[in-house]
Amino acid sequence: MAKIDFFYEFASTYSYPSAMRIDDLALDYDVEVNWRPFLLGPIFKAQGWVTSPFNLYPDKGRYMRRDLERVCEALGLPPFKMPKTFPAHSLLPARVALCFSGEMRAAFSRAVYDAEFAHGADVSDTKVIEKILKSLGEEPAKIFEKVNTQAIKDALRTETEAAQKCKIFGAPAFVTEDGELFWGNDRLEAALEWAAR
Repeated sequence: MAKIDFFYEFASTYSYPSAMRIDDLALDYDVEVNWRPFLLGPIFKAQGWVTSPFNLYPDKGRYMRRDLERVCEALGLPPFKMPKTFPAHSLLPARVALCFSGEMRAAFSRAVYDAEFAHGADVSDTKVIEKILKSLGEEPAKIFEKVNTQAIKDALRTETEAAQKCKIFGAPAFVTEDGELFWGNDRLEAALEWAAR
């Protein structure tokens, strides 16, 4: 089976619709998805940015919000809701995601995106993450014990460095087995088609 790496950032608005649809689409293409959370902060910093380009360029930010309202409506997702803090502080959910693998990582990630962009929740809040974990049948205390271990910290650093090595500059990003890079929710189908061929 062909494989594709799905690099996503919990602060990334356009990663939301990709996360909600990638697994179903991948089935159509017979492609296995490797969910890879990473942090955009170090990548933006290397470009001289201190925050999201959607904050640096207000017109771009206004467009993004309206565009995501349209995208979510077209995909049948709940109405897009921008959280009060943007970009979100995504360290906690990224580390929690790396406590899981396979479908559990995907399920947790989708639940985080739903809380954040369908309900406007602050995903840096441990209470929000705790509620998500409970809804998935997990024991938050056990997961939170793992979150600050060196192994999980190193795993997130490794994922972020891997994104940098792939020349990823934003999220979502999709990398095929032959190293082809596709960027943006609107390139998801093209990435899966390339991976499958």
